[in-house]
Amino acid sequence: MCEANAYMVKDGNEELIMESVDLVEPEGEGNWRIMGIFGDQKIVKAKIKSMNLVNHKILFEE
Repeated sequence: MCEANAYMVKDGNEELIMESVDLVEPEGEGNWRIMGIFGDQKIVKAKIKSMNLVNHKILFEE
C-alpha cells in the first residue's frame, strides 16, 4: 500500500491528524484537503513541512 499518515508538527512534536492518507490537494489559500482510503477527509490550515513517502509520513506545520 502507498498510503501515508499525516501529522501536524507543534513545538517539535508530531501529532497524528489522519492515518492512511491517499490524497493531498490544495483547498484555497493555505489550506489542504487530506483524504483517507475510506473516504474520510479533513481540511488542514497549514503548510507542508515535508513528505517522506518511503516512511509513509506527511508533516504539516502551522
